[in-house]
Amino acid sequence: MNKNTGIIIGVIALVVVVGGVYASMNSKNDALMKNKEGESMMVPVPGYEGVDEMIVDDGELMMKAGSYEAYAPEKVALASATHDVVLFFRASWCPTCRAVDADIKANLSKIPSSLAILDVNYDNSTALKQKYGVTYQHTFVQVDKDGNLIKKWSGSPTLIALVAEVK
Repeated sequence: MNKNTGIIIGVIALVVVVGGVYASMNSKNDALMKNKEGESMMVPVPGYEGVDEMIVDDGELMMKAGSYEAYAPEKVALASATHDVVLFFRASWCPTCRAVDADIKANLSKIPSSLAILDVNYDNSTALKQKYGVTYQHTFVQVDKDGNLIKKWSGSPTLIALVAEVK
């Protein structure tokens, strides 16, 4: 066998190995998005600003990307070991709240994919304020999937500061 034939065989073997690794990695990602029958498990979720779909994995809803959206009780159930949910008690008349809201909206792409920030209307959410002991606007409450308080704080003037507080 001459030298050129050996090089050609080596290149072909390398291409086959790299192609096999690539195919293997893609099939693992595809499996997360399909059920046992091979049907897509991506589901549309109305009301998610900047997020069109969510992935259902083992019957659990998981966010596809980080988001900032209006509060709804069912969205709290999205919290998990790999996804955090923070309630932002915000009043439209509060200058600090408006500044944080503007910073979050200006940096939507910087919200970690594992975080959903839910905008709670401070003036209309008496039951939620009582549940979490919120006594003033510009309060953040991290909750688990059952709505139990994990952490409560205020004073995060930017998205970066808010993200740094999340446990």
